[in-house]
Amino acid sequence: MTMTNHSILITGCSSGIGEHAAYALKKRGYRVFASARKQQDVDKLKTNGLESVLLDVTNPDSIQQALQIILSMNDGKLDALFNNAGFLQTGAIEDLTLQMNHEQFETNVFGPMELTRQVLPIMRKQGHGRIIQNSSILGIVALPYCGAYNASKFALEGFSNTLRLELRNTNIHVSIINPGPIQSKLRDNAYVLHQENREALAQSVHQKIYQSLEKSYFGREKKDKLSQSPDAVVKQLIHALESKHPRAHYFVGLPSKGLSLCRRLFPDCVLDWMLSRVR
Repeated sequence: MTMTNHSILITGCSSGIGEHAAYALKKRGYRVFASARKQQDVDKLKTNGLESVLLDVTNPDSIQQALQIILSMNDGKLDALFNNAGFLQTGAIEDLTLQMNHEQFETNVFGPMELTRQVLPIMRKQGHGRIIQNSSILGIVALPYCGAYNASKFALEGFSNTLRLELRNTNIHVSIINPGPIQSKLRDNAYVLHQENREALAQSVHQKIYQSLEKSYFGREKKDKLSQSPDAVVKQLIHALESKHPRAHYFVGLPSKGLSLCRRLFPDCVLDWMLSRVR
C-alpha cells in the first residue's frame, strides 16, 4: 500500500523514532516534512533526500514559520502531524529545580500543544486530519526518579484525550503511542543531562540511588536487553495514520503492554511496590 500525496509533519527527526519514521513513511509514499530544531540536522536530512524544515517546538514563532513553509510547498494542506519531539531528564522530585521542570514541559507538553493548536485550523478547513502523539508508558504509570518526564507525559495524555473528545464529530482523529524502551538517543541524552547536573546533586539524599541508576537505567547492557527497534513504533504509527478506525492508544513492546495491563488490574499499593523496584 502506498500513500502518495498524503503529507505528514514529524517533529524531532534528528535521530531515533522521528528520523526512522521519516524515512519509513517517505518510502511508503508519504510526502514527509521532517523537522529538527538545529540547522545542521535539517541540512543532514535534506542531504539524505528528505524535505526538512527548521522547527523548535519551544518557540511559537518557529512553529508558525515552519508551518508557513510547509503550507506554501503543499498547496495549503497537511494531512497528518506526528508530535514526536521530546527528551527525558532524571532526578528525584525534591532535586528537580523549577527551571528543569519548565524546560521539560516546554518541549514535551507546551510544544506539542501549540503545534497542534496551529495545525487544527488547517485540518478543519480541509475536512480531515490525523494527529498522533508520541507519549510513553510513563504517561500511564510513573517510575521513581523520572518525575518531570512522568508529569510531562501524563499532561500530554490528558491534553490528547481531551482533544480526541472535542474532535469526536469531525474527521480529525487523535491517537497516542505509548512506547516502552526503544533504541534511540533518549537515554543517552538523559545521561548527558544527568552528568551536567551531577555536581548540583552531589549533596542529595538520593545520591546512592543516582549512582545505582548510572549502572542500571543508563547501563548499556540492560538497555540492549529491553529496547526495541524504532520499527515497532513506526508499525503502530502507520496503523494510526491509515486505519479507518485508528485506536486511541497504541502500546509498543512487552514492558509497555504489561505495565498498562497492571495499571488496570492492580490496586495502587501493589503497583507502587512493583514500580519502586524498577531501575
